[in-house]
Amino acid sequence: METDRPIWRSRAWVAAVVVLLGTFGVLGVFGVEDPVSVRITLAVAMAVVGTVVGWAVLRTRAQRRGYETELAAWSAERATQAERLRIARDLHDLASHGLGVITLRAAAARRAAGPGVELEREAALVDIERVGREATTELRRMLTLLRTPGPAPLRPAETLADLPAIVRAATDVGLEVNLELGELGGVSAGAQLTVCRVVREGLNNALRHAGPTRVRVVVRRDGEALVVRVRDAGAVPGWRPHPGAGHGLDGLRERLAALDGALLAAPVDDGWLLAARIPDRTAA
Repeated sequence: METDRPIWRSRAWVAAVVVLLGTFGVLGVFGVEDPVSVRITLAVAMAVVGTVVGWAVLRTRAQRRGYETELAAWSAERATQAERLRIARDLHDLASHGLGVITLRAAAARRAAGPGVELEREAALVDIERVGREATTELRRMLTLLRTPGPAPLRPAETLADLPAIVRAATDVGLEVNLELGELGGVSAGAQLTVCRVVREGLNNALRHAGPTRVRVVVRRDGEALVVRVRDAGAVPGWRPHPGAGHGLDGLRERLAALDGALLAAPVDDGWLLAARIPDRTAA
């Protein structure tokens, strides 16, 4: 929150002005009647001015150094908190996607029946092994970064060009995804990243709650905003939901709130809808 940001305050010059006015007021009351008194009065006035101004300058510099120290500490704490949130989101994405895929493929293998059941189970085990290895590798990478001094390096931000790969990864584990990408014009980097996060979260949620179901993904422009809708057709018969901790939606709400956007997650008919409105005024 910005309310805890240190605020620069210095009353040194206010105090200096008050002292000077008071000094000149006293000298004016007593007055002067001869040249000697005039010189003495001027000497006293100059000494007082020099002393008060020097004190005000030194005091202001000291307070400024103290403020800059507090501001630097505050900025470092903010950066640390932002880094922790980024790592938490990455961990959530890793766990949500990897465990969701493993759960889906394991459930599919368990329910497989009829001709080709052995092939289906073998394919499921291959997918589980692959995703498990990828998740383990990614987790080790993140743990290494956490143990390394200094900020963790940023990954290249996702763009709209990554949407087909995100959809393809979902279809590879059983979802039937229909992507409808409208004419969007120019889109800022932040809005593109948010679109990808919304689509990824919507597909992961469908995977966990509905299993290998149909999902419709729509991304379109509505004036000075982008609208993203991820709607699934509901759980497949016999599917047992595997709900997460809800941190994915919380992270999306925080991201959209920072952009003055809005997020809706609600049941629709037999399925579930995740919809986001992302302000973006960069359309060509």
